[in-house]
Amino acid sequence: MTAYEADILIIGAGPAGLVAANTANETYPDKKIIILKEFEKNQVPCGIPYVFGPTLGDVEKNAMPCGKANDNVKVIVDTVTAVDIQTKTAQSTHNSYRFEKLIFATGSVPFVHANFQEAMKLENVFAIEKSYDAVKNIQAYIADKKAITVIGTGFIGVEVATELAMRGKEVTIVGGGHILAGAFDQDMAVQAEEIMQAKGVKFALGQHAKGVKTEGNAVSAIELHDGTLIPTQVVILATGYQPNTALAAQAGLKLARYGGIWVDEYMRTKHKDIFAIGDCSGRRDFITRDPSKVMLASTSAAEARVAANSLYRLETLKGFNGTIAIFSTMIGDRAFASAGVTQSRAQEENIAFVTGFFEGFNRHPSTIPDASKQSVKLIAMKNSGQIIGGQVIGGKEAGEMINIIGLAIEAQLTLHHLISLQIATQPLLTAAPTSYPIVKAAQNALKKS
Repeated sequence: MTAYEADILIIGAGPAGLVAANTANETYPDKKIIILKEFEKNQVPCGIPYVFGPTLGDVEKNAMPCGKANDNVKVIVDTVTAVDIQTKTAQSTHNSYRFEKLIFATGSVPFVHANFQEAMKLENVFAIEKSYDAVKNIQAYIADKKAITVIGTGFIGVEVATELAMRGKEVTIVGGGHILAGAFDQDMAVQAEEIMQAKGVKFALGQHAKGVKTEGNAVSAIELHDGTLIPTQVVILATGYQPNTALAAQAGLKLARYGGIWVDEYMRTKHKDIFAIGDCSGRRDFITRDPSKVMLASTSAAEARVAANSLYRLETLKGFNGTIAIFSTMIGDRAFASAGVTQSRAQEENIAFVTGFFEGFNRHPSTIPDASKQSVKLIAMKNSGQIIGGQVIGGKEAGEMINIIGLAIEAQLTLHHLISLQIATQPLLTAAPTSYPIVKAAQNALKKS
């Protein structure tokens, strides 16, 4: 058994773990850092859906760098089996690690509903795991299959279904309500549904899957709650993820609602030398302050920077105030992006709000060859005008426009701030300064406030 000594030990080499290591190395260049990664090859989590279609088409193209080792940073492929908080040691089958500071960055694992836990033992039922080998196995299995059912209507489910359809598969997506319901209101999400239907994706929405029908060791059909059967050769479960906290719980760390490790705003656990970041940490919603299930690499990276800067001293009084649930994706040639609460979520939370909407073009004049429609929806507090949500649909620039709205939410800006927003506009790059959609949507909302 090899005994290692580290000032900072990081368990996990996903986006959170790597950002924490880089930030800690920059902040504390005299500290020795060890990153423990479970697998030799990691996948870029957000890129996994695109492995199954023509966008990437190959697991190798979605490989995530493991981080740069140097004199102070060592990357080791190993799986920790136990952590002793009192002695500040971590143990694996073959090695031991003594640490001064510990960061849990153990990520998340697929959530599988009780209706499908037994079905996971069948040869043609898969969850979207993040390991290289797991993704490779799915890719190999579905290569010669035609009929595929995707269960789950969130971003992963939608992206996987779209990619498979683009590869010529017969895809059905199953779930309740409309797609992308956590991030978009139905009036916006319907545009995504229309694009997917044009690509051949079929929808079985409005009710959840009840279970499966089998033939031998494989699923032959998905059964919906009304008894409808959807014949299929492959089932892909894209039903979300849950925090990977078995190791932390075994060590005696306090868990929050939804199973994440409890942390304060500086990402510290109850033990001030032990931190938790990324999907394994307990999260709060920026707007409501309620516990949140949102799992995003951007949130994980933000948490990692806060934790790494707070390991040995608290440099600012502001830590991490919660996730704003900021998303973006491409469906066909259209970008769909959102941040904060949706209109339907605001209603559920009894928030007094107003909405503003504007649709225009992303170039000026609209006769420029690559011009396309661009729409923005804003949600704001009715009395104060504070921005609490936004949704953007348009060309690829929508992915950056939502970052403007995200900043407005985090900085607690109001509709009044947005109507005086000064923007660099250019005919070949942006909408016209006279009708910039974020500004126009803000003006529209002000009329109602």
